[in-house]
Formats: sequence, structure tokens, C-alpha cells
Amino acid sequence: MIVRIMGEGQVRLDDGRLTTLNKLDNELLTEMERGDESGFRRTLAALLDAVRASGTPLPDDSLEPSELILPSPDATLEEVREMLSDDGLIPG
Repeated sequence: MIVRIMGEGQVRLDDGRLTTLNKLDNELLTEMERGDESGFRRTLAALLDAVRASGTPLPDDSLEPSELILPSPDATLEEVREMLSDDGLIPG
């Protein structure tokens, strides 16, 4: 699966990592619903770090279709809220 982190680029990620990412995504959704800004920041950083750590960066000149698009590390709570579907940032 190809994942884009806005402002950073794309990484190739094994589908087997989705369980871990979904757990973080669910935490992020809960913190957003509560308006927990510090929890939101912490969990967003953990989610992006997990993608970076387990993914393989694609070359900058590569433009493959992204199956997931994640917000930049400095995205606001409101910006991320606009990106959400009923499943959060990560379907499933």
C-alpha cells in the first residue's frame, strides 16, 4: 500500500501494519472528539512515526497513487477533522 504524508512524500507500507495504524487512528479520533489537543498532537506524531518507521520511502520523483493520505505533522485539529471519514483517517 502507498501512503502519503502531506508535505513529506510517499512510503510503501506492508498491509500487515494496518492493525497497529488503526489502533492509533482510533485513539486520534477519540482525542479529537474530546478536544484533547495535547493527546491529539502526541497520537498524530505516533501515527506518522509508525508509518515512517515501518514504511519504505519512495523516491521524490515517484508519483504513485496513494491509497491513504495522512495529514502533515503540524496539521491542526480542525484540518484533520476535515480529512476524517466515519472510519477515521485509516479505513477499516
